[in-house]
Amino acid sequence: MNFRHLGRSGLIVSRLAYGNWLTRSSSRSEETELACVRAALDAGITTFDTADVYAGSQAEESLGRALKGERREGLEILTKVFAPTGPGRNDMGLSRKHIRESIDNSLRRLGMDHVDVYQAHRFDPSTPLEETMAALADVVHAGKAHYIGVSEWTAEQIRRGHALAGELRIPFVSNQPQYSALWRVPEVEVMPLCEELGMGQIVWSPLAQGVLTGKYLPGGQWPEGSRATDSNDGSEVLAPWLTDEVLHRVQRLHPIAADLGLTLAQLSLAWVLQHPNVSAAVIGASRPEQITDNAKAAGVTLDAEVLSAIDAVLDPVVSRDPAATTDSSPTDPAWRVG
Repeated sequence: MNFRHLGRSGLIVSRLAYGNWLTRSSSRSEETELACVRAALDAGITTFDTADVYAGSQAEESLGRALKGERREGLEILTKVFAPTGPGRNDMGLSRKHIRESIDNSLRRLGMDHVDVYQAHRFDPSTPLEETMAALADVVHAGKAHYIGVSEWTAEQIRRGHALAGELRIPFVSNQPQYSALWRVPEVEVMPLCEELGMGQIVWSPLAQGVLTGKYLPGGQWPEGSRATDSNDGSEVLAPWLTDEVLHRVQRLHPIAADLGLTLAQLSLAWVLQHPNVSAAVIGASRPEQITDNAKAAGVTLDAEVLSAIDAVLDPVVSRDPAATTDSSPTDPAWRVG
């Protein structure tokens, strides 16, 4: 496993992080989760990413149990706050009330007294940003988190948040966007700004929900038990990639991977890790062997010729519109439950 500083902060993270967004769901057993975490640790992964909302808040509990007994100082634990965790009107968002209550609940579920990075899962347009950042500063000053990060904020939202973090003297060090060879939206505005500000990316869905493993073939017959066939396992997130045009082009990447002695998943992960602003890529798994295989991508370097060949294949189906990040920050009052 290779390691890198998270942006220009002093925190060092593993190039691949283990994420249990979809790993811990109704279709996954506790035994599978434990085996996947063990495989991640055996592969040298020290960075673990979760959120208070994953699997109805069970994901944090499961991760905490799986890591029990590990040396806490040797791990980097990331969790998030924003999405609804209960039926009340104040059970979501980035208000002072929800942040202060959510960090305590996350720590209780994880069985830890602090996390390394506490991330705002989305931007909250219904709460003043000054209130949000002051509440996050309280979390840091109370010793419940070492660093602050965000996920799927726009470039302008990040710039404003970073300025306030500077005034509050708290380390605002990371962004967690979707990023893959098919989804390059952050490259346009977010990554250049983060490089300027010294923030690193911890990207999610580097395999485009499994499409960039090559297991989904054109024609619409999906592998039995795959994410595409499981409504409890994120099939709605995967659906936009399952077009014949995208899948035909992904299949054309196999010879490129084979020439390098890589699987298509390893090639796709290595592609993501080539970007200088990417500190880590979050990977999940339904089986521990996937973690073991994919971890081999951490030490792979792709030369310019290979990167150009990948671009030539995928360019017609790549998403780059910065508005896609704006769309991911909810403004609909219906998000506020209760």
